Amino acid sequence: MSVRDATPGDIPELVRLREILTERMALDGTYPLSEHWQEAYAESLAERIGTPDTAVYVVDAPGGGLASCGIGLVFNRFPGPSLPDGRYGYIQGMTTDPRHRRRGHGRAVLGALLDWYRAGGVRKVDLHATSDGEPLYRELGFVEDGYPSLTWRDLS
Repeated sequence: MSVRDATPGDIPELVRLREILTERMALDGTYPLSEHWQEAYAESLAERIGTPDTAVYVVDAPGGGLASCGIGLVFNRFPGPSLPDGRYGYIQGMTTDPRHRRRGHGRAVLGALLDWYRAGGVRKVDLHATSDGEPLYRELGFVEDGYPSLTWRDLS
């Protein structure tokens, strides 16, 4: 198994894997899920794959398609005591197709993302975890940061 950079040709499979993740997130979460997001997601992937602030890593499935994927993003905010350069990362869309789980694909993708952040000097990375993924993230060093994670959504 090897992790590789995603290409624009992978976008349909990346959307499929995100659909799997969305269904799983609905089991853990309590917020409303939008419909018809797939086209906007595909367009955003097409715009961001290959840009310096985005890493999209995948593992190919035997016989075609993708077994696993993960997206790393880098954002800028004002510098401060814990982020002297103001840059921080966010991992989004970590998904392994249920037919390919428990084979190390997610761990390999997450490792590639963390290596990408380290190489870029990003010192803080956040993510939201499903109950399925949480043990892996904790094993690789993700912890609560001491502040509650609060979210505001305009539901009107």
